[in-house]
Amino acid sequence: MSRPYRTSGRHINIMINAAKLVFFAQPHKTTFATPSHKIHFPPSPNLRRLSGSGGSLGTMNANNDPQLEKIFEEKRSLRSRIRRELKKIDPIQRSQEDEAIQNVVLEAPWFKTSRSICAYISSDALREVDTSKIVSEIISNPSTESHIQISKKLYVPRVEDKNSNMRMLRISSLDDLVASSMNLLEPTLIDCNGNPREDVMEATDPVDLIILPGLAFDRCGRRLGRSGGYYDLFLKKYQELVKKQNWKPPLHVALSYSVQIVENERIPVTPFDVPVDALISPSGFIPISSAASRICR
Repeated sequence: MSRPYRTSGRHINIMINAAKLVFFAQPHKTTFATPSHKIHFPPSPNLRRLSGSGGSLGTMNANNDPQLEKIFEEKRSLRSRIRRELKKIDPIQRSQEDEAIQNVVLEAPWFKTSRSICAYISSDALREVDTSKIVSEIISNPSTESHIQISKKLYVPRVEDKNSNMRMLRISSLDDLVASSMNLLEPTLIDCNGNPREDVMEATDPVDLIILPGLAFDRCGRRLGRSGGYYDLFLKKYQELVKKQNWKPPLHVALSYSVQIVENERIPVTPFDVPVDALISPSGFIPISSAASRICR
């Protein structure tokens, strides 16, 4: 994994100035390109370099920029609202939605044919959509390609520090997970044979599918995380690797309870926020990008 850049005062100023260009895109201003879609913002030559800087993307200082502070305040307000809604969900309803969402994934052809997958280990304390069945299926059952069974690779997140750095390490068993200081299940750095775990950034084959958590989503693919910026920074870095290796971009699929999809409003975003290709809700697969739409045909 590439070493993060140091964040200087000059870099922070550039980040603030770039963020001044952020605005709530009207529907006709939000575009998705094929095959790796992005929400388009006014260009800045510094954004690519700064996306790998050391400071947390989720806690970028916005005190000197009223417009950026407004965006962050709207994010904070939306996070509080969605957290309240998640707390209100009846446990039985939540369990039913967990089951429905995971079944949609497990029965999907795009999941069955994926050979290399990044997925999160769900946290009940964070009220994330359960992934236990999905993770178990990836570990225990191979993918099928031309009637030939091939073992799937599974990479799961490990938080490295408080500066939004996160690695995706390969596991082959649930026994490879240990509780972190934040009481999240994460992979150990060393496998049972004493060897360093394979980092997805150093893998020789591309990832086919990335299964993402989130706090809220809209119908244009905008994703609101929990303010740490870990997934956005990882996704930015992996996008750069995909481009460098000339690989096919992975499908970004987010799992969402019904209350997490905001209707008739847009999630506020910055140039550092990475959109998703599709949502999986209890009602089914919701394609957003052209790449996601193609797999529905």
